Amino acid sequence: MLSRNTILMNDLATLPTALLDGSSTTQILRGALLDSRQRWRDLVSMAADFAFETDVAGRFVFITPDPALGWAAGLLFGQPGELLLADTAPGHGINPFRPTAPLRQQRTWIRRATGQTACMVFAAAPLLDAAGQIIGARGLGIDLSEQEGQEAQLVAALRRGELLDHILWCMRQEVLAPRMMRAVLDAMVNALGAEGAAVIDVHGPGGGPVMLYQSGGGAAAVLAGAADLVATGSDASARMQIVDGRPVLAAFCRTRFGEQVGLALWRTPGARVWDAEDAALAASSATMVRVVLEHESIQREMARQARTDPLTGLLNRRAFLEEIARHIDRLEREAQPGTLIYVDLDHFKQVNDRLGHEAGDNALRAAATLLRDLVRPTDLVARLGGDEFALWLNGADQLTAAERAEWLRLHAPAALARSVAHMEPMVDPPMSLSVGIAERLAGSGEEIDALMRRADQAMYAVKQAGRGHWRAAPHEAL
Repeated sequence: MLSRNTILMNDLATLPTALLDGSSTTQILRGALLDSRQRWRDLVSMAADFAFETDVAGRFVFITPDPALGWAAGLLFGQPGELLLADTAPGHGINPFRPTAPLRQQRTWIRRATGQTACMVFAAAPLLDAAGQIIGARGLGIDLSEQEGQEAQLVAALRRGELLDHILWCMRQEVLAPRMMRAVLDAMVNALGAEGAAVIDVHGPGGGPVMLYQSGGGAAAVLAGAADLVATGSDASARMQIVDGRPVLAAFCRTRFGEQVGLALWRTPGARVWDAEDAALAASSATMVRVVLEHESIQREMARQARTDPLTGLLNRRAFLEEIARHIDRLEREAQPGTLIYVDLDHFKQVNDRLGHEAGDNALRAAATLLRDLVRPTDLVARLGGDEFALWLNGADQLTAAERAEWLRLHAPAALARSVAHMEPMVDPPMSLSVGIAERLAGSGEEIDALMRRADQAMYAVKQAGRGHWRAAPHEAL
């Protein structure tokens, strides 16, 4: 930057010598000085957001532009420079208004007239007299607040990305959805210094909010308040509230299957409240929660399909064998009997051949409904394949099973006929059910294969005898 003396000499060099003679010389010099000072002010104003001079006591004697940082220059003249230093500024004790040596690129937080703070980078130097003593200071500052804000946002985004990467890494270490969700919640509790975290279903099975998953403590105290935050939230943001003295942060998410759930985090009573960056991280993490819940629903549906006959909704053969083994183990411990019933649909092939597979499917679904209505919730019903079904009656003896079989003998033909009546009013020969019964005595130790073989033999005997009836297999010799 050109000194004021240099600018002045350049100005004077352009004047004719004649104009410097006589009484007009003083006026010309004064005008040149004023013009030079104005040029200096203009240059400084264009190059800096704040320029100043202070006296030996650090009081302002010159400020440009006017106003500067919202302050009118007249209000600051004679005031100490410390007036503008922010109380919480991380300025490391540097006061740019009273430098003892030249300084450059020194960041300091300055208080605006509005009370807000501005991050400024200063260049300043002390003014010395002929003896080398400090008699004041001169400097200028550039406002970096916007740049600082952008850098802070970048740092926050990077930190958020690192935390999300860590949570994703923890989640990827698991395969099953429940373990994935626990990994997400544990990672968030640790990363954000929370007392606990939970996934809340706003409308649980009982109609009220329930915690599907949780990590840490304090869940019971915040359930109601956190559920309210989740219920009134939106997918785009997280909300904060004090619940039972605990700062609670909740983010809402809705799965593609219609579940209204949310992620809630809370700190211990009296702890630091959540900030905007915490809220942004929670909103991003809620997306992971949604993904895990949808993954869980898909896993659950795949498991159901792997165990279910797609046409009738009954257990398939594999699931039936797994379940019957579990039921028999329990009955053995309780010394109770159980009875296996085999059911075969009579004349099913003729219906399929004459009326088509749609009629056959209708008949199979009708048979499945009859069997499902025949048992208790604790019993088992399965389609083993084709037109063959099986039932397992827990704690039931042969007599109870015979009563159920007799009911089927009386009611099944009409129900089966109705299932295809819209396609063929009179099915001839009419459909019916052949039923084989095999009771497993308590403490007999009979294996499942042997039990199934006896039930199948009894059913085959009914087929051989003309169909449409039932038969109980004799007990195996102990």
